Amino acid sequence: MVKQIKQKLLLFMIGIFCVCPTIISGQAPSETPPPPSEPPTVKIPLVNEMTLPNGLKVVVIQKKGLPLVTASLLVKSGADVEYPNQAGLADMTGSLLIKGTGSQTATQLAEQIEFLGASINSGAGWNSSSISINTMTQSLGKALSIMANSAIRPSFPEEEVKLLKKQTLDGFDVSLKQPGSLLSYVSSLYSFGEHLTGGTPQTVKRFTRKDIESFHRQYYRPENSVLIFTGDINQDVAFRFAKLFFGGWEPASESDRAAIEVMKAVIKVKAAANVAAMTMTSGSPNAIVGRLLVIDLPDSGQAAVGYSKLLSNGRAECEAGSDECFSSDIYYPAIVLNSVLGGGYSSRLNQEIRLKRGLSYGAGSGFGWRGSYADFTASAQTKNESAAEVAELMKMEIDNLINSAVSEEELVPRKAAVTGGFGLGLQTNGGLASSLRDLYLYNVSADELNSYMSAANSVSNQEIKKFAADNLGGGDIIIVGDAKVFMSDLQKRFPNRTIEVIKANALDLNSRTLRKRPNVKILQ
Repeated sequence: MVKQIKQKLLLFMIGIFCVCPTIISGQAPSETPPPPSEPPTVKIPLVNEMTLPNGLKVVVIQKKGLPLVTASLLVKSGADVEYPNQAGLADMTGSLLIKGTGSQTATQLAEQIEFLGASINSGAGWNSSSISINTMTQSLGKALSIMANSAIRPSFPEEEVKLLKKQTLDGFDVSLKQPGSLLSYVSSLYSFGEHLTGGTPQTVKRFTRKDIESFHRQYYRPENSVLIFTGDINQDVAFRFAKLFFGGWEPASESDRAAIEVMKAVIKVKAAANVAAMTMTSGSPNAIVGRLLVIDLPDSGQAAVGYSKLLSNGRAECEAGSDECFSSDIYYPAIVLNSVLGGGYSSRLNQEIRLKRGLSYGAGSGFGWRGSYADFTASAQTKNESAAEVAELMKMEIDNLINSAVSEEELVPRKAAVTGGFGLGLQTNGGLASSLRDLYLYNVSADELNSYMSAANSVSNQEIKKFAADNLGGGDIIIVGDAKVFMSDLQKRFPNRTIEVIKANALDLNSRTLRKRPNVKILQ
């Protein structure tokens, strides 16, 4: 028996060395990779909608096959409706939804969800808040009861508020010393004019349980929400559950609703003014790099390098005087461009910075979509010694997109990555619910799920070039790291440019100027 095992093992080892010489030699088994397959198509089942008397819109997409259901409640308010001096309030409110209700403690709630074999999550971003459950179809009623109580009747226990605040402040103790986190924080204020979604130590310390209750009471309303069902559930059952668990949810009073509409109008005006102001302070779009900012973090182990730009167009465009919207002209060119530039392992940034030069473990880019504007960021972390080189490489890649058309040979697989990722996401109930939340947040028709593939595949290299020329030039280079290590190299690579330097210990993340006191050093 032992002899037979040894003989099989020997044959196996011989097979490895004889059949796979190209692997051992480090050469690819094929000089030319196979071409991408034909673009996939996605056909979303019928989207069923109804609106309850209290104003809650209910959306159902039935997917048969597995006895699983996702129920997701979208609330169309997030950090965008909080005051800057209460930054982080929406985020904390969203996180605390599942930390206790009038009838359950956080522990009891978690135990019941675990007993059902389900999961529950809640939180908030810039544009919206949400709470979702994933459960077996047979347990949907019980799971939905827990979700509805959490969304409508959270108790916000004082001990849970204190605990979350402490955890958040402890997190700041770490993140404020990390170049990558600081880069994200500074970009929000400096390039986008937005306060921090997760707040700052000062704002998190400031707000109370009453502030959280007030935010919830004002914005968590049925007429400001959409309940989405995806999975093994038909519309009749979904609508019946929606009425049972959410039908008694009280809408805002007329006066409160009017106040909310005024607030939204003010936000819209402020957003437009902010875009205009930030566009004026950024560099000329004819220049690839508008401003250069260094946050000096002495003795940091590495540096974070970013290129950020505020776009004056956003996710959706709406008909004048109508709530009906559609994807903006820039949306599909933007997502295809991002796939080329920094959307994945084979993107240009990762190729240049990681694969060719070994300067980072990864480099990428992305868009933060808003209704009427968008945030663009490219970023990478590297050694302090190579920070200036990485900044120059980012500039070079933006320059290439603006001044040179992407070849079809490169564009076809990058489009395939976009459509493939989108199609894969729709295969899960959670992924489908997430895509629907994005559309309903901006009042874009759910039919766009079926047109996404063709719209992405129809983007031309000339559209990408035009989008880059119109939107990406004049952005900000921001570097967070040990300035004494890379500053000389940065000045050489960006000659005759003003480089603004702010010491990390003088940084004020509650101020658009980023400064605690007037100790800013300007280098020419």
